Amino acid sequence: MIMALALPSFGLLNSRRGVHGPTAGGVGVPWRVGSRSSSDSPTRQNQIRHRRATRKPTSLDARASARDDADEETPHAKPLGVRFTAATLSGLLAASPVAMPLAPMTSSETSPRMQQQRRPTSSATSAFAPRVLNRALTASAAAPELIVPSGASTVLDREETDTVKLFKEATPSVVFITNKVFARVNAYSLDSTEIPRGAGSGFVWDTNGHIVTNYHVVRGADDLAVAFQGDTTQYDATLLGYDEDKDVAVLSVKKPPTTSPPPIPLGRSSSLQVGQKVFAIGNPFGLDHTLTTGIVSGLGRELPSGNTGRPILNVVQTDAAINPGNSGGPLLDSNGRLVGINTAIASTSGSSSGVGFALPIDSVKGIVEQVIQFGKVTRPNVGVVLAPDGALRQLLGFNADNTDGVLILGVADGSAAAMAGIRGTTRDVVDPSKVVLGDVIIGFDDAAVKDASDLFRALDARRAGETVTLKVRRNGVGVVDVKVALGEKVTKFGV
Repeated sequence: MIMALALPSFGLLNSRRGVHGPTAGGVGVPWRVGSRSSSDSPTRQNQIRHRRATRKPTSLDARASARDDADEETPHAKPLGVRFTAATLSGLLAASPVAMPLAPMTSSETSPRMQQQRRPTSSATSAFAPRVLNRALTASAAAPELIVPSGASTVLDREETDTVKLFKEATPSVVFITNKVFARVNAYSLDSTEIPRGAGSGFVWDTNGHIVTNYHVVRGADDLAVAFQGDTTQYDATLLGYDEDKDVAVLSVKKPPTTSPPPIPLGRSSSLQVGQKVFAIGNPFGLDHTLTTGIVSGLGRELPSGNTGRPILNVVQTDAAINPGNSGGPLLDSNGRLVGINTAIASTSGSSSGVGFALPIDSVKGIVEQVIQFGKVTRPNVGVVLAPDGALRQLLGFNADNTDGVLILGVADGSAAAMAGIRGTTRDVVDPSKVVLGDVIIGFDDAAVKDASDLFRALDARRAGETVTLKVRRNGVGVVDVKVALGEKVTKFGV
């Protein structure tokens, strides 16, 4: 390697009387045009040899200078490059352990003078050669080497490995739902076009093509489309049933994919503990199949339904990031089991603020099973129309006593309340400008009722057909206990 780099530089050491030419065997052995002729004097050559033989040994530079002086006396002096090659390079090659031998010369290239120059040099020249090689090798080793890193795989710890495994197993069962509506192109055309109204998330419930999501994700849709992970096909779906009070909806995919993803295994929301790790998967801002992690930051929360205002009980609070588009997606525990449905956030900006809410799977399960098996949702009902909270205080005055409870505005004909004799609010027959207040429910069995949420909470713990005792405050009479056999509110669907 050293010879390959060094030999070209010797070609630059050329005198005006000669040039370097091609070499035999690819090794740079210099030669000079017209450097010798057959008429050169042998006597002169013998004189030069005698001077070299009788001269005292000197340093390398001194001997090179002495040779230069001797050669200058001849009319056909050899160029400096040839002299340097003969005196120094041949010694360097002989002393170097890694030196490469010169290529053999042809007979035309071989001359007495060249043969003399190829003889081994003195010990001083041999000692100089290793130093030159060492310097060259040291400089080559010190030169920066361009290294392109190939990259290395990240080594995951056990927690990260479990999270990656959970995501890979659950993600195929999470779907992207598009809510579409038909709208006119313009006011003067009868043609309509399908426009996406919103998007949300959902998950596979069983192997029969049923998808569970929030009702507010699909509310008001003229058409629904479902997309699975890794599949660009938009599968048409129909709304099989819903419970608007609990914000739960069930979809049915018309022609599900041939290899339908497996359903997510169910867990128990009643066994959750604050501080337990949870995972939310969904499609926030249209970014499909996004994973966020957090903990259970609260239990037993109450959230009003965005559809009817009725309270949803035992809501799970989490700090896992939930954003628009996450609604309807699953909330999983560390074992990958379904413990809730992501449904809402508490935020002033509309984006995640670290307080998200999920419907408890224990409540959702019963609703989904009713829709799939019976095509309807049944709920216990009293059969009354309630006044908004705070209406009683406004009617009686803010300084009035006994303003707690729920005022009954009307009673449905043939309902459980009508059969039990519950009275609604009416106008005075004599003076229609006056209002005769109806019964005010202040108790449900042993539970106090201060507002509508208390009444709905008590109803959710009962079944249709059960008999309960309503404690009412009746105008001009006082507190009365009324026995009521709960009716049934049925929401039927066209399936």
